[in-house]
Amino acid sequence: MSLVLDPAAQDLLFREARTANTFTDEPVTDEQVRAIHDLVKYGPTAMNQSPLRVMLVRSPEARERLVRHMAEGNRPKTATAPLVAILSADNEFHEELPQLFPHFPQARDAVFGERPVRESAAALNAALQAAYFIIGVRAAGLAAGPMTGVDFEGVRKEFLDDDHTPLMVVNIGRPGPDAWYPRSPRLEFEQVVTTV
Repeated sequence: MSLVLDPAAQDLLFREARTANTFTDEPVTDEQVRAIHDLVKYGPTAMNQSPLRVMLVRSPEARERLVRHMAEGNRPKTATAPLVAILSADNEFHEELPQLFPHFPQARDAVFGERPVRESAAALNAALQAAYFIIGVRAAGLAAGPMTGVDFEGVRKEFLDDDHTPLMVVNIGRPGPDAWYPRSPRLEFEQVVTTV
């Protein structure tokens, strides 16, 4: 066997994990979300930037405000998921670099002093962290429904500020009835991997 991860864990995180479209009404607790964060915070980012920010949408009023910005097909599942998270990139992540990258605290200004450089770095590294977040949700035994069918500018104005760029909305919970669409095909090894 080429992988050291237990086959059941491989299934939980990858093979059997699916994007959920319906959820039960079992709540997702703050303790579960904290456990997810405490696991996925160790995922890699360049220079330990850690630009991902997570906004949990729990109140009915906030949920209603968010649903208005979802694509039509995403509205029902966002309205009924036990928990919804807005994942965004903090374009001012560099302010934390003296703490997060202490062996080169000058990186804050020397590398990331220009806003366009920060925005590019934040988008890439927060997207990487968002992928780890989804895997963390799966590791908690929950299903994630990540979506980009969103009016991002509307979400930014409604929930964030000019220093945060929304990346995706993730519905979180236990899968409900008929939660899965049929599994779509994946590319084979030979279609993806080349050697030089």
